[in-house]
Amino acid sequence: EVQLVESGGGQVQAGGSVTLSCAESGFSFTDYAIGWFRQAPGKKREGLACINRSDGRTTFYTESVKGRFTISRDSAKNTVYLQMTSLEPEDTAVYYCAAASIYGDYGRLMRSDYEFWGPGTQVTVSS
Repeated sequence: EVQLVESGGGQVQAGGSVTLSCAESGFSFTDYAIGWFRQAPGKKREGLACINRSDGRTTFYTESVKGRFTISRDSAKNTVYLQMTSLEPEDTAVYYCAAASIYGDYGRLMRSDYEFWGPGTQVTVSS
């Protein structure tokens, strides 16, 4: 079965950096995209970035994280990364990776377009 597992979360001081990993397994085909989302307590789940795993190159970012967050992949390791820099307390949230069909509108980074989800990893940014 399809399985996604996030890792790399933890506590970091404001201004610091964290790189999250999303390990992918159980996919029968490569025609999917991986997206990163986050959800803070009491707030809606927010799409951050995604990458097309079929071509390994096409990426999309939400405007609010451009210049701070970078998505990348290591196909040999079946892993997608989210590098986050200049973190602020407002970035504190549970971070999720998710998979969507590349034949859908995955680049909108809308929750409804993503079918499979990991359990999430907590990132806490301290002042």
